[in-house]
Amino acid sequence: MQSRSRFKGSLVVVLLVVLAIVAPVSYLGWRQTVPGVRASLAMPRALGATPAFTVALQAARGNVTRVEVRVVQGGRPVSVAKSDAPLGPHGEVPVRFEAASVGLREGPATVEVWAHDDFWRPYRRAERPIASVPTAIDLTPPKLDVLAATRYVSPGGVQLVAFRVSDAERTDVTVGPRTFPSFAYGAADKGVRVALVALPYDYASGTPVAVTARDEAGNVATRGVAGELKPRAFPRDTIKISEAFLQAKVPELLPQRPPSQSMLDAFLVINREQRKQAEMTKREIGAKTADVPLWEGPFVQPRNTKVFSNFAETRTYVYDGRPVDTQVHFGYDLASTKHSPVPAANSGVVVFAGPLTIYGNTVIVDHGLGLQTLYAHLSSIEAKVGDKVTKGQELGRSGATGLAVGDHLHFEVLVSGVSVTPLEWWDARWIRERVNRPLKEAGLPELGGLASTGEKSPAAVASRPARRRR
Repeated sequence: MQSRSRFKGSLVVVLLVVLAIVAPVSYLGWRQTVPGVRASLAMPRALGATPAFTVALQAARGNVTRVEVRVVQGGRPVSVAKSDAPLGPHGEVPVRFEAASVGLREGPATVEVWAHDDFWRPYRRAERPIASVPTAIDLTPPKLDVLAATRYVSPGGVQLVAFRVSDAERTDVTVGPRTFPSFAYGAADKGVRVALVALPYDYASGTPVAVTARDEAGNVATRGVAGELKPRAFPRDTIKISEAFLQAKVPELLPQRPPSQSMLDAFLVINREQRKQAEMTKREIGAKTADVPLWEGPFVQPRNTKVFSNFAETRTYVYDGRPVDTQVHFGYDLASTKHSPVPAANSGVVVFAGPLTIYGNTVIVDHGLGLQTLYAHLSSIEAKVGDKVTKGQELGRSGATGLAVGDHLHFEVLVSGVSVTPLEWWDARWIRERVNRPLKEAGLPELGGLASTGEKSPAAVASRPARRRR
C-alpha cells in the first residue's frame, strides 16, 4: 500500500512538473501565433495624379499602433501616408498625395500597407507588408473637346452642349453647383456626347458652365462652355389668401395638423415645406430618363387654353391685408373649360403618376436626355407609370387638386428636375436654332419634326395672354 501511495504521489509530481513546463510554453506559443493587423483598401484600380483612398485596419488583439502606406515602383518604395498615433482596435488612415511630387511615373506599381499592434509576443516577427495590392499609375487626363453649344442663352432657359471625350469613366456638365448628365449621341465609335443643361431662373451672369470628364484613376479634364447671356425679366404677382381657401385646402394637404396650429400657420407649412418636398421629388424623378430623345418636333400647348400665370413668377401671398409669404411659381397655369382634357406635350414615357404634395394629382412624362414635362392639379389621371405616350395623347383632366385656386392645368418643363420656361419648347423655331443648330455644327443627327412652315409659333400665341394677366 505504501509503494502504491508513493507511486501516485510521484505521478502527481511529474504531472505538475509537466504542466508547469507545458502551460507557459503553450501560452507563449499562443501569443506568438495570434494574427497581427489586417488591412483593407478602398482604392480605384488605377492611381491618378492626385490619388485619394482609405485604408481600414483591424487588430486581432490589442491596438493598432503604427501604420505606413507605401507605393513601390521599379523596386523603389515611396511613403505616401504614415500614422504613429494609436488607432485603437480598429481605425482608418486616409491616403492622399500628388504622384508627380513623390516621383511616381506612369506604369505598374504596388501599394503596400505596413502596420503594427501593441499585443505582446515572445519573439519579434519579420517585417513584411500586411497588404500588397498591384495597381497602375495613370497621370493622363481624359481627352475632352467641346464641339458646339447653344450660343444665346437666358435665365430659365436651356443650353445644349455637344462634346467629344475618350478614356473617361464619367462626364457631366455643371452650371455653378448644379450637375447635369450627358448621353452618348450619334455614332458609338465617335465618343460624342450631348447634354441638356438648365440655366435656373435666378442664373447670375458669370456663373460658369463647364464640361467635366473623370477617368477611373480620378484624373479630371475640364472645358468651359461659351454662351451669350440675354437677360430675361420675370413677373411678380400678389395672391390673396381667404379664410374659405384655408378651410378648403389645409385639412386635405395637412391632415395631421396639431389642434393648436392656426390655419394660417398650417398653410405656411404647406406652402414652404411641402413645396420644398415637391422640388426634391422632381429632382429625383429627373434622374429617371431615357438616354435617347423620345420627342419629335415642338411641344404642344393644350388647345384653347389661356395663360393665367407665368413661369418664374414671384408671388407674394397676402392674408388679412398683410404679406405672409413669398414663393416662386414654376411653370405655366393654363385654363380652359372645367375638367378639360390634358394632352401629352410630346411623345415619351410616364415616370410619375399620382399625388405630389402642393401639385395634387400629377403626371410626369420623360422625353429623354433629362427633358421632362409635368402636368399638375389634375382632377383625374388616365396614365400610369411605364406607359408610352404619343404627342397629344390624353393624360388626364384638369382640376383643382393640391394647392390650386380654381380648375386649371399647371404645366412645367424640366431638365434633370430643374424647371425651365415652356415657351422655348413650344417654339419650333427656338428648337431649330438652339438645339438642332449646335447638333448640326457638331456633325450630329438633328431632331426631326421641325421643318419651317411659316406658321405663327404657339409660344408667341401663348405669351400674349400671360402679359395681360390681371
